[in-house]
Amino acid sequence: MTALESTPVAVSSFPDRHRVGRRLRTMLGINAVLDIVVLVAAVALAWNLRLFFDVWSTNQLGPNQLAVHSAPYIVVAWFVVLVAQGGYSARNFAAGAEEFRVVTLASLISAGLVGLSCYLLQLPLSRGFVLLAFLIGTPLLLMERLLVRRTVFSLRRGGRLMHRVIAIGGPSGVSEVVDALRRAQYVGYAVVGACVPEGVGVEPERYDVPVIGRVGDARRLCDEIGADTVLVARGGYETSNELRRIAWDLEGSSIDLVVVPSLTDVAGPRIHMRPVAGLPLLHLEQPQSGEAGGWSKRAFDVVGALGALLVLSPLIALVTALIKLEDRGPVFFRQPRIGRDGSTFPCFKFRSMLTDAEAMEQRLREQAGHSGALFKMRDDPRITRVGAFIRRYSVDEVPQLINVVRGEMSLVGPRPQQAWEVETYTDWEGRRLRVRPGMTGLWQVSGRSQLSFDEAIRLDLYYVDNWSMTADLVIMAKTVRAVLGRTGAY
Repeated sequence: MTALESTPVAVSSFPDRHRVGRRLRTMLGINAVLDIVVLVAAVALAWNLRLFFDVWSTNQLGPNQLAVHSAPYIVVAWFVVLVAQGGYSARNFAAGAEEFRVVTLASLISAGLVGLSCYLLQLPLSRGFVLLAFLIGTPLLLMERLLVRRTVFSLRRGGRLMHRVIAIGGPSGVSEVVDALRRAQYVGYAVVGACVPEGVGVEPERYDVPVIGRVGDARRLCDEIGADTVLVARGGYETSNELRRIAWDLEGSSIDLVVVPSLTDVAGPRIHMRPVAGLPLLHLEQPQSGEAGGWSKRAFDVVGALGALLVLSPLIALVTALIKLEDRGPVFFRQPRIGRDGSTFPCFKFRSMLTDAEAMEQRLREQAGHSGALFKMRDDPRITRVGAFIRRYSVDEVPQLINVVRGEMSLVGPRPQQAWEVETYTDWEGRRLRVRPGMTGLWQVSGRSQLSFDEAIRLDLYYVDNWSMTADLVIMAKTVRAVLGRTGAY
């Protein structure tokens, strides 16, 4: 434990903290221009298609000058509502679900305002034209925002458009924040240093970033190293007065203050803030593991699995023939897996390995020096030629649709584990058994075999605690991309 001395840092060696803000404003300006282009294109396309879809019009073939004159007003009103709803706020920019929610809500409000204006002013504006404009424009806006977001994420992974952050807190609080932000670099926060509370001994080896000063030095250090955000983590203050002093020190600057509550791996919909008597109370909804095993998810699983079996039946027949022709062995591989609440079930897969693969596993484990769960290896000698192909594109897991129909698995959920893997679980890791295992899950679309066992467990527990039908749909969409991209598959 050492004393910490505050020493000035050469300003010229660090970037201007306003640079990121200027670049973000530039990106927001580009985003606004693209939005206007999309809105104009949507209205123009709706005008050209209105004759085919305007079933309410009494004179479909006649010219409609009112629609032509009203088109600019629709575009302007739509854009103004986007601005008013925070569609160009730096905090919502490339923020995922919140940004999409804002765009969708702004489109609905705009459509309502146009309809209300037509009613109050008694304007005989083509209803088909208005309906088509918003039905076309809203998805196009969302697609355009998605492309912009991917561009921003790519820039951030390359180290650009990153907010430079000074973290305030104790060793565990700062390390937790640093790990989380490094895992999600696309959100745009890079912790460049840590400040420790006054009177606390400093142990630099316990921090994942350099310790550069005390809490009282935060504003000066932001100016010196070009940081534009101060993030207060666990252990950064003991009383509310200390937190207020941090805010007072940053008053009048362009430095953002972010306070991290002692909550991790909790999805936004489970958190509700309500100020009471000056206290920002965070209401935390209960974990959603019960809903993740409910009837709505089960109904979705059955319908989806039966539909997928019907659509994929030609592929199933082809793979069956190829496996049989290669070595005359069995087509399907059944392996006992642990399902919901610890029950055992036979997990179906197309056989992708040699018939004596299980007997070879222990020897391969010893050669690789592997112990514990989630055994994977590159260039596995047990995999057949057909097996290498179907594993690369996850075709070997298609028969698990049968498990879904039988109620043993779900389309989305934690991966089914073997009995010996479950035996290594701690109590908290065992929470992943509260729901049906899935054909795909959060960790599969976050790196698949490239993830460590601990990281896979963390993602599975996040899914169990924060389940929603929307999350399932997003994971399924990302699964298609992960499979086609062959990310982490071997």
